[in-house]
Amino acid sequence: MAEFIYVDNSNVFIEGKRISAIRQGLAKDVREANENGIIDSEFRLDFGELYDFVAANNPEKVARAVLFGSGIEENDKVWQIAQDVGFEAVIVDRNAANREKKVDTGLVAAMVRDAYTKVDKSKDTITLVAGDSDFVPAVKLLTADGFTVEVAFWSSVSAELKEACSHFLELDRHFHQLEL
Repeated sequence: MAEFIYVDNSNVFIEGKRISAIRQGLAKDVREANENGIIDSEFRLDFGELYDFVAANNPEKVARAVLFGSGIEENDKVWQIAQDVGFEAVIVDRNAANREKKVDTGLVAAMVRDAYTKVDKSKDTITLVAGDSDFVPAVKLLTADGFTVEVAFWSSVSAELKEACSHFLELDRHFHQLEL
């Protein structure tokens, strides 16, 4: 039984900042945090704990763990830290407006390619750590074809994505374990 893990770095980090703000009483809920741009700028995600959590504290079963994100400055240590704990970093350039592009589609492409070339759907699990509805078509396709697709994300997950997956793991319950 192997685990294939795909993480949208910006998605899990930015939403973690919102969840942290709510936990600190800066916003009453995700809707208010989103509408008013309320985040906890001090929140940091512990990649090692995220890796261990998603791998169910059994890193030997991880066949592939990929952290997708965009453009880095030369002194950005996030990617090295992620690699040090077991993630493969896939970094794409930001567009001319310095916006993140190609991360979701790159993640989906890798996840679907791996599903049909590396995953044994009778015993392996695909875990997506992302929460937006852009991933729904891929998750629906894979689950319809018999793959087990878990989604691990904050309570702000898209309801449609939560419904499309085989199993949902809520990160909020493990907030203190996942923050630095």
